[in-house]
Amino acid sequence: MSAPAGVRPAAPVSAEPARSGAARSGLSRTVLPPVLLGLVAILFWQGAVTVLAIKPFILPGPFAIGEQFSANLQNVLNGMVVTGRNALIGLVLGAIVGVLLAILSALVRLFDEMAAPVVAAFAVVPIVALAPVLYTMFGANAETARQLVAALAVFVPVYFNTLKGLRMVRPVHRDLMRSYAASSWQATKTVTLPTAVPFVFTGLRIASSLAVISALIAEYFGGPVGGLGKSITSAASSSNYGLAWAYVLGSIILGLLFYCAALGLEKLVSRRAPTA
Repeated sequence: MSAPAGVRPAAPVSAEPARSGAARSGLSRTVLPPVLLGLVAILFWQGAVTVLAIKPFILPGPFAIGEQFSANLQNVLNGMVVTGRNALIGLVLGAIVGVLLAILSALVRLFDEMAAPVVAAFAVVPIVALAPVLYTMFGANAETARQLVAALAVFVPVYFNTLKGLRMVRPVHRDLMRSYAASSWQATKTVTLPTAVPFVFTGLRIASSLAVISALIAEYFGGPVGGLGKSITSAASSSNYGLAWAYVLGSIILGLLFYCAALGLEKLVSRRAPTA
């Protein structure tokens, strides 16, 4: 039916503006509350330090820490590069080994039973005791010990989360692959791995922060000069507590960067993944 004379047909309404507006609204709800809470916490911290006259060697104020951070920005960035590189190598290495061994455990029951107590033992290995041993093995001038410590910390959560995801496949899907006479690897690649992807990224998000923390702690117990851990101990030993906390701030920023990178990678992969 044609429109009456003199009446223009209504133009189709695009859903894009509404979609973008909803995305902006969701982003503001996600980002704004923690930012406001952080600002309130910083102001409360500064007020408590000022009113209670807390000594800097006990707890410096955030304004003093920020001043030291900006004054020594290049040194903090250099330390972040060293620690971040070791954490990144450990994250990649630990994640690859964790995923591959989890796949093997899901495919071979005997290997799963043999690996379970070993992985549980890895989960309780203290970094404080492990780092000096690795420095003795690989030399005090090599970064290898720090990278292996980070890899070990990453391996455990990635392994357990990936293995849990690999076991979440519905029995009907397994029966369907058997009816097609698919091999174990074909079933794993077609059905099991796509189901396990969200669990893998859960493990990576947990491990991303652990990689930074582990590399940082390993720097306390020897190794080459450089990195945030060494810088924190050097500043604290010289009673420059504001500078030590500035390096701590750099560590926090580095951990957040790793976490946000893992979260962004998860969003990118999930967005490109085919939906049912």
